Amino acid sequence: MKHIARKRFGQHFLVDLGIIDGIVDAIDPRPGEAMVEIGPGLGAMTNPLVARCGKLTVIELDRDLAARLAKRPELTVVQEDVLKVDFTALADHHGTRLRVVGNLPYNISTPILFHLLAYADRVVDQHFMLQKEVVDRMAAGPGGKDYGRLTVMLQWRYHIEPVLDVPPDAFDPPPRVDSSVVRMLPLPLPESVDARRLGELVAVAFSQRRKLLRHTLGRWLQDQGFGGSFDLQRRAEEVPVAEYLALAAALGA
Repeated sequence: MKHIARKRFGQHFLVDLGIIDGIVDAIDPRPGEAMVEIGPGLGAMTNPLVARCGKLTVIELDRDLAARLAKRPELTVVQEDVLKVDFTALADHHGTRLRVVGNLPYNISTPILFHLLAYADRVVDQHFMLQKEVVDRMAAGPGGKDYGRLTVMLQWRYHIEPVLDVPPDAFDPPPRVDSSVVRMLPLPLPESVDARRLGELVAVAFSQRRKLLRHTLGRWLQDQGFGGSFDLQRRAEEVPVAEYLALAAALGA
């Protein structure tokens, strides 16, 4: 029975075999690795992944698809909203760090990326299919319109590398946007940086990105009793990630 893509789950199923092979080659799964796929859908990537690594854990919210996948002995199915999944527990279950992959639902891709941030130390790498404009923002350097809160909050924990672009006609149904695959490699956690504090100051900095930082971040730093020096005669998009990290470290928890 043909599964009809459900709009509320943001389902767009990958069908181009050449693209699928390219993605799996980029991931390069090996036997014995703890591979986790988010949103396996109809199994377009699941099948070639499991062919290379032997076993696979899949996270699928759609009850009908989860039931179909559960019939396969080589798959461990977690029928759950990925935003509620405890990846630390998954890593503990496997006894090793995870390799996480997925064609992420574009309507909740950013919340998924932020959810996974908390588990970066339990992950070897992440490969995701995302809307191309999101990947452009993730990988952006300072000074351009793509550089923003998402950029800073991901680049402080990951090395981010676009892998390949995917056209709409590689999917059924085709999305209205271009897509890209991105590779995310966790970086060592800077001991002096408090994640909550960094998130707070970056949100303030980009709250009015057209204004100079003295109008936004400057007032906030004053309220925090910050006595150090920081160049506020710039816009938020002009400040490199390393400077945001240094500022967060100077502020402490």
